Amino acid sequence: MSYDSKGFTFRSGPSKQTTNFSSFWDTSSDSNVDEFLGIDEDKPKGKDIVALASYKRAIGNFVNIVTGKNIPVTFNNNNESFTDGKRVVIGSNLNEKNFDVAVGLALHEGSHITLSDFNLLKQLEMNIPEELFVLAENKNVFRPNVISMVKTILNYVEDRRIDTDTFKSSPGYKGYYHSMYNKYFYSKSVDKGLLSSEFRIENIESYMFRIINLHNSNRQLGSLKGLKEIYENIGLWNISRLEDTKASLDIALCVSRVVLNSIDKVELSDEASENTDGMESGSEEEGDGNSDGGGNGGDDNTVSDEDVEEAIENGSVGNGSSNDDGSDTVELSERQKEMLRKAFEKQEKFLDGDVQKTKLSKKDNNDVKAIEESGASYEHVGNGIQTNRWEGISGKGTKCLVVKNLTQSLIDSNIFGCATSYRQKNYNDGGRWGSDYNFVEEGLRLGNMLGRKLQVRGEESSLKYSRKNSGKIDKRLLSELGFGNSNVFSQTFVERYNKAYLHISVDASGSMSGDKWNKAMTSAVAMIKACDMAGNIDVVVSIRTTHSDRSSYRRNNSTNVPLIMVVFDSRKDKLTKVRNLFPALDVDGTTPEGLCFEAIEKDLIPGNNNQDSYFINYSDGCPYYGNSEIDYSGRVAERHTNKMVSNMRAKGISVLSYFIGGKHSYDDENQSFKNMYGNDASFINATNMMDVAKTMNKKFLEK
Repeated sequence: MSYDSKGFTFRSGPSKQTTNFSSFWDTSSDSNVDEFLGIDEDKPKGKDIVALASYKRAIGNFVNIVTGKNIPVTFNNNNESFTDGKRVVIGSNLNEKNFDVAVGLALHEGSHITLSDFNLLKQLEMNIPEELFVLAENKNVFRPNVISMVKTILNYVEDRRIDTDTFKSSPGYKGYYHSMYNKYFYSKSVDKGLLSSEFRIENIESYMFRIINLHNSNRQLGSLKGLKEIYENIGLWNISRLEDTKASLDIALCVSRVVLNSIDKVELSDEASENTDGMESGSEEEGDGNSDGGGNGGDDNTVSDEDVEEAIENGSVGNGSSNDDGSDTVELSERQKEMLRKAFEKQEKFLDGDVQKTKLSKKDNNDVKAIEESGASYEHVGNGIQTNRWEGISGKGTKCLVVKNLTQSLIDSNIFGCATSYRQKNYNDGGRWGSDYNFVEEGLRLGNMLGRKLQVRGEESSLKYSRKNSGKIDKRLLSELGFGNSNVFSQTFVERYNKAYLHISVDASGSMSGDKWNKAMTSAVAMIKACDMAGNIDVVVSIRTTHSDRSSYRRNNSTNVPLIMVVFDSRKDKLTKVRNLFPALDVDGTTPEGLCFEAIEKDLIPGNNNQDSYFINYSDGCPYYGNSEIDYSGRVAERHTNKMVSNMRAKGISVLSYFIGGKHSYDDENQSFKNMYGNDASFINATNMMDVAKTMNKKFLEK
């Protein structure tokens, strides 16, 4: 790496990146982003929709921070490879490995939106002086080719201008730009091409290749006539002198004049006249340069990749100085020439904004929107818990999926087995659920009965004491001051109930199916209704289970993750949500217990002198969950769950846990439950679930 004058960074070949720039994402040494670019033909059959939504949200945050504007970030769903000046379009094959490149590209496009004049770009032909077209015509270069040449040069200069502006205003984001440029501009193929006899004939194509790689230390300013003048006109070391797109265009026009004055007149055949392909001026064939043999005469005149790399490293060629006159060139093999051609094409497409971005299907795009509306995100949990119970090796934990808002669009997406449109449409029809029991309506009915008693929580009682020696002056006693009575103050004491916060978490694992689930949800709905009538009790209801991607990702066991979903929050939801959306809820998956508690720990409201806080747990068994990253069962899971419960109590949260027993409950299950929740854990039958709601009502009426 070397620096040109005022700090513009040049590289020779891609930097060796051992970790991703963003510490938010897992580290990786693989910087191959062909999947993201849509180059690979082997596409995965399914996508992690939650991860895509998280990536999109993160990239959107980066773009908004750097640009200072609320610029929409959308997935490509209609072959939209170009930015339209209003939004940033990203590809759908995103993962931890290519995230940095995706961010760099999004920041680059976002900077264009804020700093580039898209109207000038759209009217480029009108802004090109006619004398430039006349000059080109004298060299047999046609009007469309002039426009294309000016556009390419303008894009290159404008990119340097806006990226330098971002470097100065947001230096902390340089790493993302470096990842992007390593992908498109800094490659071994380009290094070899710059040092080779390729692109040394004075035609437009040669100039385009050399110009768009002027920032490379192997640029070879002596390889083409006028290239050094072009380099000085662009002035990469002082590119920030250009204040707007018009200034960049002025430089592009100046450079275009130098190019047209330097190229040889194109010899046109009849075919060429009809084709108007002025980019291939001259009679150069692939590999025909100004060195002996031109690279086409056999292996005697070529060098291996290793030889070229060694020449670059030891300074015998390139490095911006020792061979900048272009006198010492190397020859490329046919394979190297083809790789160079592809690298050049990729650079041109990048400059034109034509980066191939994998499309997201309409269904997947709707699913991503549903995930975004639900506020779903991954939380890291279970650090230090064993990866395998038999080996006893501590792991780094796993992801837990936290869904903060149940919505109709989320239900319609059928992403999660615990909230489906099928269950919603067929609710209360018997069938799979075996009865016509309606826990929603039954819960609302019982809650209405309980809530009548709780309405007193909204009432206040006050008692006024007069003739005190301090307090508020009682105007009625002022006349007594003349009789020597100085106790003319009054004090009023107001008695009210503390504000309360209640979080109800219901086990939604498969073993809760049937009466256990119906009665637990009846109790939860009853408390929602009763607390709504009380007026000063906030209630949150969540269900917890596991989620496994039903796409091709299911083969990878690590995609099976704990899931906790907030299905109701009285601070923002209305009771109509219970009646409309709760029928979609059902059991599914296994029991991750404490892992889910850890994921929402920071969202729980602590208790204090002015606020009572409660956490109610309904479950029917021992913790059991595992994937390739964690083995969560037995004493290990019990201790972890107990730790999470202890953390709640340390924050002033009263924890009430209820084990919903059945015909086949065992003593070891009872002991496991006490190990997790303490000796005050309660054991009840499904038929007695409403006793929990009655007990909570009594607690809420205590002062």
